[in-house]
Amino acid sequence: MKIERIELRHVKLVLVSPFVTSMGIEYDEEHIIVRVDADGVTGWGESVAEGTPFYSYETVPTAWHILKDFLIPSILGKDIASVDEAIASYAKVRGHMMAKAGLEAALWDAFAKTRGISLSQMIGGTRKKIDVGVSIGIQDSMAGLITKVEGYLAEGYKRIKIKIAPGLDLQFVEALRREFPGMLLQVDANSAYTLNDIDIFKKMDNYNLSLIEQPLGYEDIYDHSKLQRELKTPICLDESIHSLDDTRAAIELDSCRIINIKPGRVGGFTESKLIHNYCASMNIPVWCGGMLESGIGRAGNVALASLPNFTLPGDISASKRYYKTDIVIPEFVVNPDGTMDVPVKPGIGVEVNMRELDKVTVRSVAQKI
Repeated sequence: MKIERIELRHVKLVLVSPFVTSMGIEYDEEHIIVRVDADGVTGWGESVAEGTPFYSYETVPTAWHILKDFLIPSILGKDIASVDEAIASYAKVRGHMMAKAGLEAALWDAFAKTRGISLSQMIGGTRKKIDVGVSIGIQDSMAGLITKVEGYLAEGYKRIKIKIAPGLDLQFVEALRREFPGMLLQVDANSAYTLNDIDIFKKMDNYNLSLIEQPLGYEDIYDHSKLQRELKTPICLDESIHSLDDTRAAIELDSCRIINIKPGRVGGFTESKLIHNYCASMNIPVWCGGMLESGIGRAGNVALASLPNFTLPGDISASKRYYKTDIVIPEFVVNPDGTMDVPVKPGIGVEVNMRELDKVTVRSVAQKI
């Protein structure tokens, strides 16, 4: 497949409501959409680097720079036989996983389209439907949180995740357990705590949580092993896992018993599959996290979550959860039974709504042979 043209679009999508976490408040989501044109097909990907360096050191400007000046020149004009060959072409670029993931996703989409198969089939997916959950930001009041949870459960979501922060944690867990005793519930701290807060998490052991996500430092693996030894509830690592090597270290140290795989965080579907396969071999369940993607990135997450060891509901909510109008047709919806259909058309399985994409594009650049 000869790479003839690659286009980058910096997009800004306004959220339907502010999303509050321990890292701050988000009113909109800035990402980079990657378009690859090759051999008569167009592949689409999404780099989930954000406008701020709060979740990751990568931001839209840094990912733009790495894509434009290093990754794209390494493959533009070349006849690439596989995604692995493309990855090898820019292997000397260290880090910058979100930039790499955006380009790799577009290549996977293009290769799947040239074969006339879905992205799910291309990467080894086995499911036609996936179980989905929803992530709820920190709320102003207990009553407001309960109302939101009631609404999402009514929509069919199989799992509720709430964001927590110091001083905004145990009371919300207690209230939700009283109101919804049998609900599948997990919490996400986004690295807001230290080992000095161990008593809070020991108390959470009493509320039958499915997991506690990334309670400690965003690059830490060792201290999480100390915390996990003190808890019955499984710890799930997110920000600490950037590769298969990180995954192996975390599992061998018993730093976590569940892994959240985000393709954008680990460099793409190739590394995601390696992590998935290793976790399966170690009987460690995985689930697919979200980065408030548009429908382009969401389509990739759905395909990834169709792999067999994604046994827990992921943060792959309906398009309307975050955006009034998505940039794909059809938009993603949640079925009444709490599942989401895995697209079966070639590639990502949805069409890009160019009119909406143009509306949310802040700037663009194209490189061609």
